[in-house]
Amino acid sequence: MKKVLVLGGSRYFGRGVVERLRDGGLDVTVLNRGSTPAPSGVAHLIADRDDEDGLKTALGSRSFDVVLDQVCYTPVQAAIARRVIRADRYVMTSTIEVYDQIRTDTPMVESLVTPSAAEFGLPWHDGDFLEAHYGEGKRQAEAVFAAGDVPFASVRAAHVLGGDDFTGRLRHYVERLDAGDAVDVHARPRPTTFIHEREIADFLAWATEADFTGAINAGSHGELSATDLAGAVVAEPRFRVVERDASPYSFDRYTVLDTSRATGLGFSFSTTTGWLSEAIEEIRKAL
Repeated sequence: MKKVLVLGGSRYFGRGVVERLRDGGLDVTVLNRGSTPAPSGVAHLIADRDDEDGLKTALGSRSFDVVLDQVCYTPVQAAIARRVIRADRYVMTSTIEVYDQIRTDTPMVESLVTPSAAEFGLPWHDGDFLEAHYGEGKRQAEAVFAAGDVPFASVRAAHVLGGDDFTGRLRHYVERLDAGDAVDVHARPRPTTFIHEREIADFLAWATEADFTGAINAGSHGELSATDLAGAVVAEPRFRVVERDASPYSFDRYTVLDTSRATGLGFSFSTTTGWLSEAIEEIRKAL
């Protein structure tokens, strides 16, 4: 039986991934800080991944066939994991935001962003710095793992939507538009890629059991702009054009993922319009 370690996996789609791996017959261990219990039927280790000695103590002599790292945001965290965790394959949940420096008018392929040198001296432990450099932190974390000896894959996930989204970004649209208020957008909102929380859980479970390496994009078919998203919430949305501090998912650059690598490896994505209305209604019911 394949042994899998999941770092994080306590909320949102992470919990769904753990449940899928467990139900698929894998021997699953979840490691987190203990604020949320792991799903039933899996082993649970408690440690702060930023505490290298504590992580060593929690893991002991354990080794794993594969690691799924849901909560790696910096090169410092990646370096600690490389030093401490023993595994035959490492999969990291990355993000579409690694492409935040790319300017293109065609869907973004994985090769547009390749591993580069990590900058360990930056203030990665500062929350405000990390939030402002989210894409850079993920890029550098990918680079640290890619430089190691363990086969490594990074899943660059599209923007995740669904009723359990703790970020509140889709709720921003539903609350404002249902109240008759405007959402703030760029003068020319450009499209991006989305994926439902169930689908990214399916994809990560599939990626964990696969054997490919390197970066791979994950997103539903069908690009949407902020105005498209608003139009799915209400029939006649109101907008206010701003130069800065636009609503979530309003982009002034084209940010659509090319998912041909994933489909070529055998994963079939849904279409965004097939589940978007459901995700919006899930938000409304939770308000």
